[in-house]
Amino acid sequence: MCWLCDHPGSTPADYLDHVRELIARHGWAVQGVQRDRAHPPWAYTTGLTELGTPELVLTGLPLSRAASLLNDAAGHLSHGAPPVPGERILLPGGPLTEIVEVAEPAAHLETAVGLYGPQIRALQIVHADRRGHWPWEAGYRGVRGGQPVLGIRAAPEAARRPGS
Repeated sequence: MCWLCDHPGSTPADYLDHVRELIARHGWAVQGVQRDRAHPPWAYTTGLTELGTPELVLTGLPLSRAASLLNDAAGHLSHGAPPVPGERILLPGGPLTEIVEVAEPAAHLETAVGLYGPQIRALQIVHADRRGHWPWEAGYRGVRGGQPVLGIRAAPEAARRPGS
């Protein structure tokens, strides 16, 4: 159920105040978006912008799993440099992932836009399926509705960090 549904009489501004409190307490918040008939569930962070880093997005995973992975990734991100588009990362206890820069964050991260404006930046954590296939490969088997990729993959050489 959504926060506004659980708090009759509240406004979207009240919800943003609630998210601000979560960010003040935890450093960021995770916003989940339920599956609908055509689209898989997805989730994203709000609050990493305050740390000077991009927000994070995950599509195509159950919300509880996505929230757990986003919280783990945000925790690492809050102490280090953000990953670069094209970088592949094996998440602890999670799938192999590849970082994709979100092309239009303002179109997908409504709560973050409500707090920080449309100029926010975001990185998507794209995950391989159980067989190691990516959403852009033939044979990918994800959840119903797939795993929408919200940007264009970076060239593999772009993933190399300076000095590596």
